[in-house]
Amino acid sequence: MLKVMHSAGDSPTISSQWEDLTNIAAPTSIQWDDIKAQIDLVLLALEALTGIGSEAMLSAAINLNLESRVPDRVALWRLRQSNPIRKGQGGRKKLDVEEARSLVLITCYLARQHQELIRRAVDLLEQNAQNNREPHYSALLGDYIDAFCNTYQERMEDDEKISTDILTNLALKLLIDLVFYSGSGGHRRLWLALIDRSTKF
Repeated sequence: MLKVMHSAGDSPTISSQWEDLTNIAAPTSIQWDDIKAQIDLVLLALEALTGIGSEAMLSAAINLNLESRVPDRVALWRLRQSNPIRKGQGGRKKLDVEEARSLVLITCYLARQHQELIRRAVDLLEQNAQNNREPHYSALLGDYIDAFCNTYQERMEDDEKISTDILTNLALKLLIDLVFYSGSGGHRRLWLALIDRSTKF
C-alpha cells in the first residue's frame, strides 16, 4: 500500500512555506509554459475528485493570506487561463513566479483538507489493481475519472487529439500525485515536481 509519512500536528506556517518555495531556484523562462499547464491540471484533478470550485480556492487564498495575489474569481480565472493548452484567448496573462507559488500553496492547502478522500481513492485504486479490476469498478474512482475527462475536454484545446485511455491514465497519475501534495511538505514536493517535469519536455 502507498504510504506517505508525516509527523502528527506538523503544520508549518504560511510564511515558512512561502520561504521554502523562494529558497528553491525559480524556473527558467523556457520552463514556464509546461509549469503553467501542470499547475492547472493538478487543480483540475482536485476539482474532479472533491467537487470544489472557485469559492473554495478563493477561501483558501484568504486563509493563506494570499488574497492580494488571488483576490477574486476573475483573477483566479485569468491565472488558470495562463495554461497554454486552455481554450480561448480572453483573459490569458503571463503567470509570474509569485502567482505560481501562490497557486501551489492553495493547491496543497486544499489537498490537505481533502487528504482522507484522496487516500481513500488511492487505496481503492490499489485494491482494484491487486484484484485485476478496472478503476471504474469503484464508484468513487469512476466518478472521478468521468469528471476529470469531461472537464478536460470542456476546457482544453487538444481534447480531440487525446484518447479516453490517455486521459484516464493522466487522471490516475494526478490522483497518486495528490497523495504526496496533501501531506506535510506537499508544497515543496509540488514545486520541485513542476520544475523537474518541465525540464523533460
